[in-house]
Amino acid sequence: MRTVTDKVVDASAAVALLFNETTRESVVARLRGSSLHAPALLRFEVANACLKKIRAVPSEREALLEAFSLFDALSVDVHNVDLAQTIALAEQTRLTVYDASYLWLARAFDAELVTLDDRLARAEQKLRGARSAT
Repeated sequence: MRTVTDKVVDASAAVALLFNETTRESVVARLRGSSLHAPALLRFEVANACLKKIRAVPSEREALLEAFSLFDALSVDVHNVDLAQTIALAEQTRLTVYDASYLWLARAFDAELVTLDDRLARAEQKLRGARSAT
């Protein structure tokens, strides 16, 4: 019997998937067979990354917009986060509220956070270590 694992995916991982970045395959491997979750801001962050890519390479505009149009195919369930707790988590970890929202959701789901952001990954590892020590 196969079990589906909940995972929280951040914008860096979603961008790697949609825009076929070099890190795409490692993200695919980490997400395979999982139910994906993210804070509601994910769509905005991915759209902003698309815009940055368009500005950097205007000749790729149509291809980039086509890649962005596949966002819904990722089947990510989006959730609201507790902003007061997210602010506290951002203070504790020295992350932005945006990054802390992914961390908060991962903690709420007791799920792995799939990110390519080293700072966010280190904050998650540090919190997981502190959690298991208690």
